Amino acid sequence: MTALFISGLDNNIFAQIGIVVLIALAAKNAILIIEFAMEERAHGRDIVTAATTAASLRFRAVMMTSFAFILGLVPLVIASGAGAATQRAVGTAVFGGMIAASFLGIFVIPGLYVAFQTFREKIKGLGKAKPAEPATH
Repeated sequence: MTALFISGLDNNIFAQIGIVVLIALAAKNAILIIEFAMEERAHGRDIVTAATTAASLRFRAVMMTSFAFILGLVPLVIASGAGAATQRAVGTAVFGGMIAASFLGIFVIPGLYVAFQTFREKIKGLGKAKPAEPATH
C-alpha cells in the first residue's frame, strides 16, 4: 500500500489482486524458514537455536527467489502505453510489498516461530498427565 501511495496510484482491483499474490509469495518464504526450524527442533535443538539456524540456512534461498521475482516486476512497474495503468498497479503493489516482505520476513518470521512454538509447547505441557508413581507395598 505504501508503494502505491508513493507512486500516486490508486488502490484498484488490480492492485488488490497483486496484494493477494504478494501474500502467497510471502507465505511461501515463511514456510521455507519454519519448515527448517521445525526440522531443527525435531533434532533436539532449543527453540531459539532452531529458529536462528533455519533463518541463516534459508536466507540465501529466500533472498534469491525474492530478488529474482522483484527484478521480474520491474517491467510492470515502469510500463507505458496501452494497458500500462493495470500493469503498473499490479507491479507496484507486488514490487513494494515483496521488498518489505523479504527484509521483514527474514527477521520477523523466526521471532514469531519462537513466540508461537514456546506458547505451543507450554500449552501441550499443561495438558500432559504426570506419570503414575509405582506402588510400593
